[in-house]
Amino acid sequence: MFRPKLPTMPQPTGPVLPSAAVEPHSVAPAAPVVPVAPVTSVPPPVPATSAPSRTTAQLTPGNVLALVGAGTAVALVVGAVLVSMLLAVAVTAASVAVCAVVVRSVLKDR
Repeated sequence: MFRPKLPTMPQPTGPVLPSAAVEPHSVAPAAPVVPVAPVTSVPPPVPATSAPSRTTAQLTPGNVLALVGAGTAVALVVGAVLVSMLLAVAVTAASVAVCAVVVRSVLKDR
């Protein structure tokens, strides 16, 4: 009556087949194309240089000053929030202590 009833695991009804294995495939590189020398005296074209894939950050004195100012502002805001939270905890603890003293004195006089 107090024992839990565990469900039984159902048995597979059909044949159990293993999952299909994935075989690795190799990719063969294409054969390089050998350019044929032109018959005319036209110089070969110069390959175009591709644009850099990533732009680099330029650190100018103005950017450095802005980063320092932003970091200082963030530090001041976070510091103000933490100090205000600490002050709230201190005020709450002081008020609880005052309430405890008042309740103790009221109970003592009875």
